[in-house]
Amino acid sequence: MKERRRGARAIRLLAAAAVVALVLGGWGAAASAADVAFPFKLNLGVEGTKDPKELTGTLQILLFFTLLSLVPALLLTVTSFTRIIIVLSFVRRAMSLQTMPPNQVMIGLALFLTAFTMAPVWTRVSSEAIAPYRAGTIDQEQALARGTAAMREFMLRQTREKDLALFVHLSRTERPKGPADVPTHVLIPAFITSELKTAFQMGFVIFLPFLVIDMVVSSVLTSMGMFMLPPVMISVPFKVLLFVLVDGWHLILRSLTVSFS
Repeated sequence: MKERRRGARAIRLLAAAAVVALVLGGWGAAASAADVAFPFKLNLGVEGTKDPKELTGTLQILLFFTLLSLVPALLLTVTSFTRIIIVLSFVRRAMSLQTMPPNQVMIGLALFLTAFTMAPVWTRVSSEAIAPYRAGTIDQEQALARGTAAMREFMLRQTREKDLALFVHLSRTERPKGPADVPTHVLIPAFITSELKTAFQMGFVIFLPFLVIDMVVSSVLTSMGMFMLPPVMISVPFKVLLFVLVDGWHLILRSLTVSFS
């Protein structure tokens, strides 16, 4: 048996050596072949320019790719994603299910629900900013101002005055006379704070019925003297049953959607 294994290993080594030799031989033949004419020329370098328009276009492309890298951060901060994903996490935690539904399903559901709740805002941005800019009727500054106005209106509608006043005070800016006078760099953190508070309030309400089930199961097991049996093993099936009977996903998704209207 040992001799057969050694023979098989030797054969595999010889086969690998033959393949490597063929590959290296092919590369060598390609390197020593005559010059091959390619239909294009690649030239990498940095050259100066005297045309301001060309420099402006290059800076615009660089700015575009820089802003593109900030899209995930904007998705987490200026949309409804924060509230949705926190509430869904509260649901899974309240039911004592650590990995069910999986994280991929939770994030996918949160993303599609975010797209659903933000659809009116994005439609307005597309019709008032992107479409006129493509048609050439407005410039970049006007398109950015119109798109930002739609997003600001959504954030202002979901932001509490107390949180907004806090960040106005911390930024040491003058008290705004109206919503249009609130700076964007003040509005965004106030919006995130309000979203966190709203999400935790909804999570607390979701926790209450499942907490009652945990307390009842724990007291019953204690009265029966079953101290070694973890209460979670008994309470989880009852939690899942209660969640299914009341159609929990329908109620939670409906409440999340209505909370943004």
